[in-house]
Amino acid sequence: MSRTRLLIGGVCLAVALIGASSVALAQDQNPATPKEVVFARKTLMTSIGTNMYVIDGMLETGKIDLVSGRANAESISAMLMAFPHLFPNSTNLWKANAVRDPATDTLADAGIWESRSFFYKDAMAASKYAFDASRAQNVADFRKSARDLRQSTRTEQSSAKPIGCAC
Repeated sequence: MSRTRLLIGGVCLAVALIGASSVALAQDQNPATPKEVVFARKTLMTSIGTNMYVIDGMLETGKIDLVSGRANAESISAMLMAFPHLFPNSTNLWKANAVRDPATDTLADAGIWESRSFFYKDAMAASKYAFDASRAQNVADFRKSARDLRQSTRTEQSSAKPIGCAC
């Protein structure tokens, strides 16, 4: 192939990439309103909680159903991987002493946005515990991973704001 053809091909590729990137920049990056994002994360937290209640019940009674527990843990793992991405800066609507509607307003503390890297790290750690529980080959391994998952979502265990009260 000649140098001229390679040069022309490179220029065409560069023009195409620049054109595509300008189109992407012109698109609305997040068409959802902050209230819609808050609602989405509240919905996700409800789903995480629903799955966790089943696991908590197994741990409390000692009656571990590995098939059901692993399925619940796998769902929790996937949801926790998405969870921190539902906290864009536009949803930092928390104001001290403001009257808020718990159904539609965020109750998430501003510390989540101030310590985003810790919050993300905590969510990923919890997701890994859930994933480990979803792959447990026996009751003892499931119980350990499920307890680690529960502890990782408790207030006193989190390095930033707890995952369990982040909506």
